[in-house]
Order: sequence, then structure tokens, then C-alpha cells
Amino acid sequence: MIGGDLLLKRTGQQRKTSVKTGIRQLIVDHALDGLLIFIPIAAVLNYTHASEFWVFVCSGLAIIPLAGWMGRATEGLSDKFGAGIGGLLNATFGNAAEMIIAFQGLRAGLTEVVKASLTGSILGNILLVLGASILAGGLKHRTLKFNRTAATMSVTMMVLSAIGLLVPALFHWVTAGITREGRLNAENNISLEIAIVLFVTYLLSLIFALRTHKDLYLGQREHHQPPMMSVRSSVVTLVVATGLVAWMSELLVHTVEPASKALGLTDVFIGVIGVAIIGNAAEHSTAVMMAWKNQMDLAYHIAVGSSTQIALFVAPVLVFVSFAIGQPLNLVFTTFEVVTVGLGVGIVTLIAADGESNWMEGVLLLAVYLIFAIAFFFLPS
Repeated sequence: MIGGDLLLKRTGQQRKTSVKTGIRQLIVDHALDGLLIFIPIAAVLNYTHASEFWVFVCSGLAIIPLAGWMGRATEGLSDKFGAGIGGLLNATFGNAAEMIIAFQGLRAGLTEVVKASLTGSILGNILLVLGASILAGGLKHRTLKFNRTAATMSVTMMVLSAIGLLVPALFHWVTAGITREGRLNAENNISLEIAIVLFVTYLLSLIFALRTHKDLYLGQREHHQPPMMSVRSSVVTLVVATGLVAWMSELLVHTVEPASKALGLTDVFIGVIGVAIIGNAAEHSTAVMMAWKNQMDLAYHIAVGSSTQIALFVAPVLVFVSFAIGQPLNLVFTTFEVVTVGLGVGIVTLIAADGESNWMEGVLLLAVYLIFAIAFFFLPS
């Protein structure tokens, strides 16, 4: 009897623990979904012609959970169709929120905000997201280990991204004596051709990661839990979330300039810090949670891989689209943007070199990001 009572007591405790764990996991998985309430709030504020500042804030907050649902739907389709098509789906929709925001910015003629948001996404992922992930994981685990070969390849691709930003800017500097119209045409042409090189390189990197050397990236997938979404649910979710992101992005873009004036901030700061964080917030939280669970390969892939997608996939696609709609977007970034991306890639290269990390390296990455943010804040328009 005593043994039976102990068994029943132990079983009851296990059930309670399982329920608590399930509730905790549910809260973690859907922590951002409470922000969905800002979709109708943003709509009402817009149609009642309320303050454009609050429309900007509410539409930005609404995009955060929508980006997360787009990511879940994409993962559902990826698991169904396999690694090859899954990689293409992730490349296409993994940064869809940023692409939609940037496209709306192009339509509105806010090319400087669009370019600033690209710079901000790259810096935010490799410094803010990776730094926060390493710090969170390092506080729980003394040493965080990841695949050094795969990490080095990702960083090398980021170096290519930095070169892709540097060359158009360098061309702009050395051709100062050419007439403005002639230089602008040359910059547009060189940007288009560099975009093609970056895009092709990204496609080849998918073949490398998903076909010829996929064993290097197994550590990034082995801990990944398949999302509980059917193909039909994934497609419906993706379509609905994409439509809502497009709607909220249109409200966001149209209120960027009034919001920046109300806050006393430049468009570049809003693009580099504000818009970039909004578009990547869902990925940020996922990377931090993975590092906390000591799944550093996956956390590193989310942070650095997202930056690679922005530089080698999103930026070239935006260049192609801009030429198609008759509003060419060149890759001539400001001197400060080029230098900060180069320095950011440099420090991540040092951290990835030994295949392991600790909480102090996370602090260093966050410190660099804060230094850049302060500088962008005081950067004149």
C-alpha cells in the first residue's frame, strides 16, 4: 500500500510538472501574440485621422507578431516539402516582413529609409540578436559551443556582403569629378550588376548548405521541433499574415516622416534602429530562446543567417524590383553605414573563430551595437 501511494504521488507530481511545463512553453511560444490587438487599433487610428505618431507606433507593434506567424507558416511548408524547397521557401519568406516594409518604402520614395533599414537589419542581427543570444545562453551555460566550420562560412559570406556595400560607396567617392547625371547612371548600373552577383552567390550558398555540404549544418536542425501546422493551415496563415503585414507596413511607411519629426529623430535613425528592430523582432526572440536552451548552432544560424539573407537576397531583390517599377534603388550607402557594417562583421568574425562563446562576448557585441546606435542618433540628417 505504501509503495502504491508513493507511486500515485510520484505520478501526480509528474503530471503537475508536465502541465506546468506545457503552460510555460505555450506562454513562451505565443508571448508576442498579444501584440495582434494593435492591428485593429492601428486601423481605427488611421481611419479616424488620429496622430500619425500613434499610427506609426501601433502599426509597428502589429507587424512584430505577424512576422512571427509568417515564420511559423514557412517552417510548416519547409518540413513538408523537404530541405531543398524548404531552403528556397525560407529564403523567400524568411525575411518577408522586411521585404514588404522596404517595398512600401520604395513606392513612397523613401529610398534612404529603405537603405537604412537594410543596414539596421544587418547590424541588428549580427550584434543585437547574436549578442543577446550569447548573453542569455551564457548566463545559464558556462560555455556555448557551435560548429566552427559552418560559422566561419556564414561570416565569410557576411564579409562578401560588406564588400558589396563598400564597392558602390567607393565608386561614388572616386568619381566625384563626373557630372551628377553621369555618376548617378553609373551607380545605378554598378548596383544592378553587383546585386546580380550577390543574388547568384546566395543561390549557390543554398546548394552548399542544403546539398553538397549539408552535414556541416545538421547541428542547426537536429534540435528543431517541427511546427504543428498542416500544409493547408500554413498556406492560409502565410497568405493572411502577408496581407496584414502589407497593410500595416503601408501605414508604417506613410507615417515614418511625421513620427521621426515628432520624436526629433532623423529618418536614418528610424530606419537603422526602429524599422529594423520591428521587422526582425520575432526572429530575435527565437534566437534568444534557442541559446537559453544551449542550442547555439541554431541561435547562431538565425542571427547571422538572417543578416546574410538581408544582404545577399533581400537587398538584391529590392534592387531588381526598384528597376522594374521605374524607381532605381542603388547600393550606395553612406560612409558611416559602410564603416559600421564592416566593423560589425569584423567583431563577429573574431567571436566565431574558435567555435565557442561565453556571456562576456555577448556583452561585447551588445556594447558595440549601443555605440553604433548612439552615433546614429547624433548623426545629422
